[in-house]
Amino acid sequence: MRAWIVREPAPIAEGPLRRADREVPSPGPGELLVRVLASGVCRTDLHVAEGDLPVHLPGVTPGHEIVGEVVAAGPGCLHGTGDRVGVAWLRGTCGACRFCRRGAENLCPASVYTGWDAHGGYAEYAVAVDAYTYALPAELDDVRAAPLLCAGIIGYRALRRSALPPGGRLGIWGFGGSAHLAAQIALAEGADVHVFTRSPAARELARDLGASWAGDSFDAGPAPLDSAIVFAPAGELVAAALERLDRGGTCAVAGIHLSDVPSLDYQRHLFQERQVRSVTANTRADGEEFLKLAARLDVAVTTHAYGLDEADRALSDLAADRFTGAAVLVP
Repeated sequence: MRAWIVREPAPIAEGPLRRADREVPSPGPGELLVRVLASGVCRTDLHVAEGDLPVHLPGVTPGHEIVGEVVAAGPGCLHGTGDRVGVAWLRGTCGACRFCRRGAENLCPASVYTGWDAHGGYAEYAVAVDAYTYALPAELDDVRAAPLLCAGIIGYRALRRSALPPGGRLGIWGFGGSAHLAAQIALAEGADVHVFTRSPAARELARDLGASWAGDSFDAGPAPLDSAIVFAPAGELVAAALERLDRGGTCAVAGIHLSDVPSLDYQRHLFQERQVRSVTANTRADGEEFLKLAARLDVAVTTHAYGLDEADRALSDLAADRFTGAAVLVP
């Protein structure tokens, strides 16, 4: 089969992603062999390729927003041949630690991840763990569904972590794959959404989706915020978001990787019970909840299709902010 591998992590301009021919893998007990129908391109894939995340599997095939058709199933699987499934970032947990037992499996110390600990979706076939795959609503076609499996799910968890009150004012920093999906959920729930981004095209998309205001990342904004989500992997934006929070506001930081946060001034950034929360992966319950909600609300997914042979260009375009929304590889 055709696949892409991270030969050696390096800046994307140096070509860390290389084409490879691999044997089609076989599923073991509790595993599914999935023919990839679409694979979303996530900023986390960029972090894997460039080495922002440490190497867990040398020569890994990235990709963790996989829509696929089951072509073979190992013993003990609930899904069977012909089923359409979604494969996301969270690949497995121990199921026994204190975090798993209390429903916080995203914090499991033994958790493993698609496209980082195991080969992912930048290929014609992938092996997935049956218990961690999702049944996809029929209303969501393959290309539209792919970005929902990480960008959507993580954005949804970040929205919940931001503790946005009913009818509250939400500020969003960065407006890519996750942000443009989370914004639509917030808007559907009655929020007033303000978007802070350096990209004029992203600001235009934000307004088209219903944001009441969109400006540059460091603009003052028209009013204090009840909640904020920082999607861009830039630590300096955490201080910018905190400074624009009203009393009692919450800032959720959604990225798996973030540059250093500069020193914070207690009075300007934290006093009056402002708080910062990080976001770590997601639980399967988050995914199931979000996918149903996305189908019911008919969430608009802004996608840009690339062929599988263009995976390196898709990641390069993502790194350079050459598109708004999300890129999707279609074998």
